[in-house]
Amino acid sequence: MKKRKKKILLILVVAVLLLTTGCTKTLTDKKNNPVKNEITGQNLTKNIICKPTSKETIKLYKKNGVKVNKLPDCKKFKVTSGKYEGLWTSLFIKPLAFILILLGNKIGNYAVSLIIISLIIRLIAFPFTKKTAMQSELIKEAQPELNRIQNKYKDKQDQASLTKQSQEMMAVYKKYNISPMSGCLFSMIQLPLFIAFFEAVQRTPAIFEDKFLGLQLGTTPVVGFGTSAIVAYIILMLLIAVSTLGSFKLNMSGNSLDPSMKMMPVMMSIMIIIMGLFMPSALGIYWITTNLFTIFQNLLVKRSKNNYGKKDLHRKNQRRSNK
Repeated sequence: MKKRKKKILLILVVAVLLLTTGCTKTLTDKKNNPVKNEITGQNLTKNIICKPTSKETIKLYKKNGVKVNKLPDCKKFKVTSGKYEGLWTSLFIKPLAFILILLGNKIGNYAVSLIIISLIIRLIAFPFTKKTAMQSELIKEAQPELNRIQNKYKDKQDQASLTKQSQEMMAVYKKYNISPMSGCLFSMIQLPLFIAFFEAVQRTPAIFEDKFLGLQLGTTPVVGFGTSAIVAYIILMLLIAVSTLGSFKLNMSGNSLDPSMKMMPVMMSIMIIIMGLFMPSALGIYWITTNLFTIFQNLLVKRSKNNYGKKDLHRKNQRRSNK
């Protein structure tokens, strides 16, 4: 009961932060049309948190009423820079942008900085995400017993039968040490984290003006397909598609009792791929990084579980031989 209250409290905190957000605003001209950087094809963000470095970009901002001279240089940006814009910006966007800029300045590339920060966050969250991966493996192991229970009660819809089905399934969960709610903490903050990275990229000129392996970090693939770097954007989309499908397949493995749910990884992957076409390239790089980490983590969990199972079987055989 206490765990459930904590999770409800976490959801409420995240909801409050999202409701008090200073969201990304698109820069528009006098006719209310989005202002586009003709070189990158990117729609510019109005409420940027630091000064652009490109002279052409600075001209576009000045022309459309943004006082960029009052903004700090991105290389000198601090968490306390600028005016207060709400909890979301203060607690998520500015600290994340500051870390990305700080590391990017030392490395010399903001995309590499983004990859490193993504991996650090995943490593910090590893104890939680490992639980989620382990739950998937345990459910897969318990699947035959859960299927038998479902088949046993599939034609019985009375309350007494439904109660018995629930009790028998809970007994199987207990037998295999399965907790359906276990390890979902990181899953609940995935969306706010994704939005935070999106806004940090969109609102920080130093990041969206930078390049990585032919990709303009602030440019979306759908725009990039019309540039000379089309091959780089095609490769980016292929990596998003393959890593997303692989990640979802591993996460869903054994998690679904409903055969129709087997199509969920494919459907979710299609949705993410479509979204990827309209995401800044930097966010696509972030998504690929987290997917690859998830795939590696799940394979590691599966291997460790198999090794543990072999050792357990060896111990049982030894006890039998000693008897």
